[in-house]
Amino acid sequence: MRALLWAARIVLFLFLLVFAIKNTEPVGVRFLLDSVWHAPLVIVLLAFFVAGAALAVLSLLGSVFGLRREVAKLKRELKERPGSLVMHQDPLA
Repeated sequence: MRALLWAARIVLFLFLLVFAIKNTEPVGVRFLLDSVWHAPLVIVLLAFFVAGAALAVLSLLGSVFGLRREVAKLKRELKERPGSLVMHQDPLA
């Protein structure tokens, strides 16, 4: 199974390498106020992919911190009432 995973990684890497080599033509990305950024196509694609991934991580941070705060609150409540926890036994044991 490990060899299959490494084979898939190598195939993916080679595919991305060939894609990067084939897309080296310079392109212009136009921004506001007629500013233009000239770079190879593969660099532009990589930059926008990284920016999108960063925005996705930032959008999840609020919910992650909210859930961590809720877990901490529930742990505090559980420590305050130690006798209220009921342990259920496994019926198969």
